[in-house]
Amino acid sequence: MSLRRITTSIAAVTCLGVAAGVGYVVGDAPAPTTAPPIALANADLTAAGSCEELLDSYVERALEQVGPYGWGSGIIAFDSLGGSDASTGSESAGIERAAGVSTSRSTSNESGTNVQEVGVDESDVVKVAGSLLLRLRDGELLAYDVSGDEPTLLSTTALDDARGTDWPGGPGGELLLVDGRAVVLGSSPDGFETTITTVDLADPTSPSVVDATTVRGRVSAVRLHGDVVRVVLVNGLPELDFSSPDGTFGQIRARLRNRALVRDTTLADWLPTVDGEPVVACEDVAVPDDDVPLGTTTVIALDPASPTDRASTAVATDSDTSYFSTDRFYLAAGSPAWGWGDCFDCRPGPGSDGTTPIYAFALDGADTTYVASGEVEGTIADRWSMDAVGGSLRVAVGASSETGNFSSVITLREDGSDLVEEGRVDGLGIDEEIKSVRWFDDLAIVVTFRQTDPLYAIDLSDPTAPRLLGELKIPGFSEYLHPLGEQRLIGVGQDASLDGVTRGAQAALFDVTDLTAPRQLDVVRYPKQSQAGAGLDPRQFTWLPEQRIALTVVSQGWTGTTGWVSVLSLDGGSMSNRMVEVEHGSDVADVRLVPLESGRVVLVTGEDVSFFEV
Repeated sequence: MSLRRITTSIAAVTCLGVAAGVGYVVGDAPAPTTAPPIALANADLTAAGSCEELLDSYVERALEQVGPYGWGSGIIAFDSLGGSDASTGSESAGIERAAGVSTSRSTSNESGTNVQEVGVDESDVVKVAGSLLLRLRDGELLAYDVSGDEPTLLSTTALDDARGTDWPGGPGGELLLVDGRAVVLGSSPDGFETTITTVDLADPTSPSVVDATTVRGRVSAVRLHGDVVRVVLVNGLPELDFSSPDGTFGQIRARLRNRALVRDTTLADWLPTVDGEPVVACEDVAVPDDDVPLGTTTVIALDPASPTDRASTAVATDSDTSYFSTDRFYLAAGSPAWGWGDCFDCRPGPGSDGTTPIYAFALDGADTTYVASGEVEGTIADRWSMDAVGGSLRVAVGASSETGNFSSVITLREDGSDLVEEGRVDGLGIDEEIKSVRWFDDLAIVVTFRQTDPLYAIDLSDPTAPRLLGELKIPGFSEYLHPLGEQRLIGVGQDASLDGVTRGAQAALFDVTDLTAPRQLDVVRYPKQSQAGAGLDPRQFTWLPEQRIALTVVSQGWTGTTGWVSVLSLDGGSMSNRMVEVEHGSDVADVRLVPLESGRVVLVTGEDVSFFEV
């Protein structure tokens, strides 16, 4: 399935796109088309022959899922149009390292953000380019000059949604910086709408907003490939005015009325829209053949130099589990989310048959083209559980009804239009769950946990025959893993007693020189009931290789929260720690430590931007 280019006029800045000949013109009726439906690679995804057929497919699936109380059992909680992301992310001198396997793959990014994939930038609340630093705060974009003795504020730009609405706190949530232009993504207070704002910073002392478009849909992921920004939007089940049973035959009447409401839905209820009009052409929405959550996941691509020229493609499923490599987009679908209520951690896992479908799209410029699909038995926790190198997709999967009571690492390759299994390693963490995964060119480090923290090293140098090299079992677990070169790895997570009771945050230093026998060299334990920020958000971790210093945010307390920067200085096989109190309250989540080309580090807190002495 090919992602089609959409063009708008400069005047239509509030319009996300106009389908070129085959889709929608915002504000007008769908344009007629005689073009045949797009040919999909295989039967796992099918394209509707018309907009009517596409709507029928949504309604048919929805009717199976509506009851007398509404969707499912009636106790499902809407979570802002969708679901959720855990940070999943040889031998010594004189002895040959196993098959050249190493942890040398870097993960730093020149924009100042700690990213998952080299060459693929991710949105954040702070970005830097040379001497220019941008940060978002309370709906405003602030520009700083960081070339002097202290950061200097250059400008403050208020951000409104496309209709000029001043949302509480503003729509500014996260941003990317591309060739002198900022692309800011923000959500409405109810989480059902996303505003994409492009700001020209040719003169950072006087920025100008060149485009602001509000789309009905929740932003799930934002990535940058070259100068192309890709935004993943999720639209879940529509909010309808469902009835509840009342009186004699109440359930029957309520069910009939609720089914009638579903039949009366339009494509605007299921697809992302601008001013009520869908922004993706019907021919560019692929309908899964699998039993997956009902909704729509859409990829919108744009070049900030021409922000009103956008392209889009979609899959008719609600999924937050996606991963971008340098040339692929992978979407993993789960099972329908009935009856999860307010349980945020109880998100859909595998399909109803214990498998997880995966859809692969090729990335080329602004094009996103469906190329292959397949499935794995088991659960895929989040984006950190997937990785692609050299044409091989590697996936860490947890247990499901179709697996044993263990986790696995599976390698897949594209064979025509199919993703087929190449090799696998089973038996990881029996009766345990995956807590973190870190991928390298030819190596995977997987951490599981129940009472102890097994750390597994898996050789992926031959995708057809991956093998377990070694393991290490220690108390606690690492929620985030970061490479420190070819011989060292640092894990940030939770300390725990031998019976599995967590006690507080910790940082552990591992020696992976001999991958058949990884060792824990040192551990820094933080106060009781503390949390390591990188475990939830890896962007709160910064590695300074020249100084051999790791910076990570640590917090303590659910009410009256205090945030520190833990300065971990490495010396051989040991770590020394210095704690610097920097923030309090909810602003702790937005603390960032941004490395500059000069070697200095900028500390960004809720109210301040300053240099941080390491």
